[in-house]
Amino acid sequence: MKKLTLLLLSIGLACTAQQKTTGKLVALDDAFYDYMDKDAKIELLAEGFIWSEGPVWVKEGGFLLFSDAPQNTIFKWAENEWVTPFLKPSGYTGILPYSKEPGSNGLIINNNGELVACEHGDRRISRMPLSIGGKMTIADTWNGKRFNSPNDIVQASNGVYYFTDPPYGLPELENSETREMDVFGVYKINVDGKVDLVVGNLSRPNGLALSPDEKILYVNQSDNNAPYIMAYNIKDDGSLDAGTIFFDASALRKEGLVGSLDGIKVAKDGTIFSTGPGGLLIITPKGKLLGRIETGQRTANCAWGNDGSVLYLTAHNFLMRIQTKTVGNGF
Repeated sequence: MKKLTLLLLSIGLACTAQQKTTGKLVALDDAFYDYMDKDAKIELLAEGFIWSEGPVWVKEGGFLLFSDAPQNTIFKWAENEWVTPFLKPSGYTGILPYSKEPGSNGLIINNNGELVACEHGDRRISRMPLSIGGKMTIADTWNGKRFNSPNDIVQASNGVYYFTDPPYGLPELENSETREMDVFGVYKINVDGKVDLVVGNLSRPNGLALSPDEKILYVNQSDNNAPYIMAYNIKDDGSLDAGTIFFDASALRKEGLVGSLDGIKVAKDGTIFSTGPGGLLIITPKGKLLGRIETGQRTANCAWGNDGSVLYLTAHNFLMRIQTKTVGNGF
């Protein structure tokens, strides 16, 4: 209890100075400023986390939820309020210790207004009504085998979910004795609950996002030897084609920029906002890198919030945000 109190104190103190800024904007093309004002600042909203992840904006309440997987906690942030634990345990209900990241990771609000979480330790996708609580399992196995540690998730307008399942939440990662899957897959959950493996040849599938017309599924691979954003055409039955490399971040890593392709979101016009080497990358629907938002930290994920023009960033032990000139898909 003492450690938690000290952590919350450090988070609360950080929240009293919301005008503190960090990082910088790096434009590689003039079109970058179609999306970001030249004077836009990266605001530091809170700090003191171990590894902040999976942010999602709750429109009904006007607040942000985000995961800290090492702390097995989902935190809540709202304007002019203290950051507080929203849900603990968030992703593991067993006997600790389990792994370095036992808690939840990616979060979304589904089409029914429920909180959907990728749970590392309990190795499942869960849903929870925000009004009354109480988690329910959406999926936890494929072909009778438990998932590794579901990482990130999206839901299409027809109710179908897609999610990634790398080994990051397993004890000993890919060498875990508890691992049951032979692949680190991308899966589809049909509206009837049936689970299908739709991609089985990626080494580290991570963040994913749908194009505005829901015809393309983008999947980030956080393998530093193959740092690709993959693009898959979605077929009429919800399955995917073989996919192509949409963006290769290898050159950025060769420049010495730190960070991996992780979380990814899409603007209403189809522009991609993806975490990666150097912070957050802004990429056109044609795959051209326009520039980046350099946070100064390894940046895990992002989410549109407020009226859809504010981008929230989870970066290492920080929560940040920046005002954009665009609007996120879904707003």
